[in-house]
Amino acid sequence: MSRVAVVILNYNGEKFLQQFLPFVLQYSQGTAIVVADNASTDTSVSILRQQFPTVRLLQLEQNYGFCGGYNRALKQVEADYYVLLNSDVEVTAHWLEPMLALMESNGRIGAVQPKIRAYHQRSHFEYAGAGGGFIDLLAYPFCRGRIFDAVEMDEGQYNDDREIFWATGACMLVRSEVYHKLGGLDEDFFAHMEEIDLCWRMKRSGYTIYYAGNSTVYHVGGGTLSKINPRKTYLNFRNGLALMVKNLPWSSLGWKLPLRMALDLVAALRFVVQGQLDHAGAVLRALGDFIMTFNKHVNKRSGAYPKISAMYPGLVIGDYFIRKRKPQL
Repeated sequence: MSRVAVVILNYNGEKFLQQFLPFVLQYSQGTAIVVADNASTDTSVSILRQQFPTVRLLQLEQNYGFCGGYNRALKQVEADYYVLLNSDVEVTAHWLEPMLALMESNGRIGAVQPKIRAYHQRSHFEYAGAGGGFIDLLAYPFCRGRIFDAVEMDEGQYNDDREIFWATGACMLVRSEVYHKLGGLDEDFFAHMEEIDLCWRMKRSGYTIYYAGNSTVYHVGGGTLSKINPRKTYLNFRNGLALMVKNLPWSSLGWKLPLRMALDLVAALRFVVQGQLDHAGAVLRALGDFIMTFNKHVNKRSGAYPKISAMYPGLVIGDYFIRKRKPQL
């Protein structure tokens, strides 16, 4: 059994495999490198076989999405730790060691992420993860270094190691035992916010999530689904509501969920004002589908619902849009 397995989920990512897999091989010595292919229709599989014969290839019979793909792949990989790594991520020298050192320093750390910088604007943080993920009072996600669409330049302000609320699925080191014990990623999410759900379940089970500021990777972002795609808007809004139902105690869910849904309607109205009718429609479909499947999410509630650390007690929408300030973390 390998100590660490770097597992890349691929779907029609031939360009990214050729561009970024060599860096993974160069800077991940001593680890198992696995590519799980989600039934790609491009030349990904032949490229892997011909150009990267040392990489283990797992071929899935259909596209199971991010969640289902990883769940099926990781059942076939034996390792103490998994790295879930997007195919559009460029790793750097010594990217893995700081994360692994943190993980091995404390048996209650369930997952660790590195600093995520933007591939196309390398001096700045990247949307998906940045300097570590948090959620606010109403379970709106944000990051140090990225609030909504505003990203900061990396000037060393987040070079620390610290507890966070969630680690990005773009590059996440996770204990294999914990991953499987919690049932992996929720496949009903399909993609987007599934890693927040997993991290929240970890925290409810007594584990912590950490950020390693001395590890850096570069993420292209939007490699599978661009943020201008209404499908992404739909998944983010629908999954954000499911996240609350699964992980908040009933005592707070009763008032937080209606308020969150009302604010989501405001977001739909904002899209209308901006002329983005397709995104407004995506929000409304997300709300409708969430209501139709509400009981399904309720039935997934299990375990304890203790007070959770590293949850921001304020409302990021109010801080950012009204008070014009960053959340104080």
